[in-house]
Amino acid sequence: MLENEVLSLEIRKIFEEHKGRYGSLRISKVLKENGITVNRKRVSKLMRNMKLCPKGTRYRYKRYNEKSTSIERPNLLNQLFQTDDKNKIWVGDITYIPTKKGILYLAVFLDIFSRKVSGWSMSRNMKDTLVIDAFMQAYGKEHPKKGLIVHTDQGSQFTSGNFQAILHQYGAVSSVSRKGNPYDNAVMESFYRTIKRELIQDAKFETPEQAQQEIFKYIELYYNTKRIHSTLGYLSPAQFELMNS
Repeated sequence: MLENEVLSLEIRKIFEEHKGRYGSLRISKVLKENGITVNRKRVSKLMRNMKLCPKGTRYRYKRYNEKSTSIERPNLLNQLFQTDDKNKIWVGDITYIPTKKGILYLAVFLDIFSRKVSGWSMSRNMKDTLVIDAFMQAYGKEHPKKGLIVHTDQGSQFTSGNFQAILHQYGAVSSVSRKGNPYDNAVMESFYRTIKRELIQDAKFETPEQAQQEIFKYIELYYNTKRIHSTLGYLSPAQFELMNS
């Protein structure tokens, strides 16, 4: 059974993509189209837990849309995914990989300049340590200068006090996407579509450990070093960095 934490993420994405217009019935149908078959009552219960109230219901959608009293974080990119050098802008996100023996979570930080995966981390738990480990791996490899922009969505792992403290400690600046706008982090969305299409969809991993091994090989031995990108003039990230060093 798909874990409630993962399913809740998918439900929230669909709800926000359709700007609060979809209730549990339509969301369950979209989930089915995406390969996730789940009971409508379970979707409805998770929506209530997340206080996701579709427009037109007696629960009043406007409450969901009220401004949060939490800290406002700026969107410094505004969908301009360009920079003139490496380690100036990283984008990050989390996805999940299903296996026959449980879910594996993958956090990635990608360099906008070369589209290289600067850091990544995998775990069976989706806590803030997942993204902290990925960031620290990237920082240890790249040693970016102060002022690095780290752009993510508004997920609790990225907005947590622990992760924000790490960014501050290493001189990085936090930037976040607007809620329900996948285009604000389109480069990460593209990377995850690619790895799912080229590796995960047909793999049918038996265990999280097997998935970890194959994802490691894909990122480090293929994606960063060999896979060519149209946005890089059909060079790999490693080739592009070498030519622009």
